[in-house]
Amino acid sequence: MSFTTTVLTLALTLPSGLLGPGPMGPHSGSPASVFGSPVSGFGLPVSGSPWPGSVWPVGPPPPPVLRGWEPPPGPYAPGHRGVDLAAVAGTPVLAPVAGTVAFAGPVGGRGVLTLTLPGTGSPPLRTTFSPVAPLVAVGDRVAPGTPVARVAPGTHCARDCLHWGLLRGERYLDPLVLMEREPSRLLPLPPLPPYAY
Repeated sequence: MSFTTTVLTLALTLPSGLLGPGPMGPHSGSPASVFGSPVSGFGLPVSGSPWPGSVWPVGPPPPPVLRGWEPPPGPYAPGHRGVDLAAVAGTPVLAPVAGTVAFAGPVGGRGVLTLTLPGTGSPPLRTTFSPVAPLVAVGDRVAPGTPVARVAPGTHCARDCLHWGLLRGERYLDPLVLMEREPSRLLPLPPLPPYAY
């Protein structure tokens, strides 16, 4: 078998994520789906590590995901517009990435915190947390890992949890993409000596 045939065989049998951008992880989000590509229309390129220094909002990292993102088929259809992370009341909520506090207060009797993420296009991405007791005020700029709230008791889950969302405008996205890094890529193999072919 020639060197070229070997490399082609490897390329056809390895998972697509090793060859370039594609689905990353056990959920349906990927950096391309959030940051943009000619197909997605979000308008931001995929380059480098999308969220350097990102941290999980609650720990120990990574926390158990009690319920994943289930995008609704329409704006008023049922679905799950975020993920539920296991977290008991009183647990500190950390800013997963750098952002600016856009909202901190009650909505329908439940505490909500929203961060706007700079440099993420127009309209910018926003990440939300509930039920929480905010520790920051509107306009505060926060770095990844900054305590921004505490998990509050609520009825969103059968047990205590933090509901974490991500939006662009009115479109809900999978917040777990904020934990992604640059996808692995298949690197060229070094030349082999003639006797190895």
